[in-house]
Amino acid sequence: MNEGGKGKKKRKRLAQRRRKMANFVLQVPSIIRLRSFTVSASSSSNGAPPGGLGSSSGGGGGPVIVELPLDKIRRPLMRTRSNDASKVQQLMDSISEIGLQVPIDVLEVDGVYYGFSGCHRYEAHQRLGLPTIRCKVRRGTKETLRHHLR
Repeated sequence: MNEGGKGKKKRKRLAQRRRKMANFVLQVPSIIRLRSFTVSASSSSNGAPPGGLGSSSGGGGGPVIVELPLDKIRRPLMRTRSNDASKVQQLMDSISEIGLQVPIDVLEVDGVYYGFSGCHRYEAHQRLGLPTIRCKVRRGTKETLRHHLR
């Protein structure tokens, strides 16, 4: 099979997997206004806590697994090192074939998402042209953010 045929087949499998996911709109508070964007959650065994997106008390019980748009994740340390090109390529091949297996860790502070790890997975998603990435999101304070930026 030629290169074009392989890529088309992989994209078709990714699209089929995405159709199996539940879509919803998540409103994230911002200092001035509410911003809305679409996120997706999967019921697959990806480490998501049972019972959905939060604790039964309605508070921030712990990390949640969600699909976030790449452009909504700030990467403040992105330019401090370069990624291993062969590792990024291996991840691109794997993600195209079976999807992302381990979500990236994201810190949410005042409605803004910050990514400090998962650099190779993030770049693989960018290079594949995927609009979203599966994230394990935990809420933090500005002090937590300052700690990560040291």
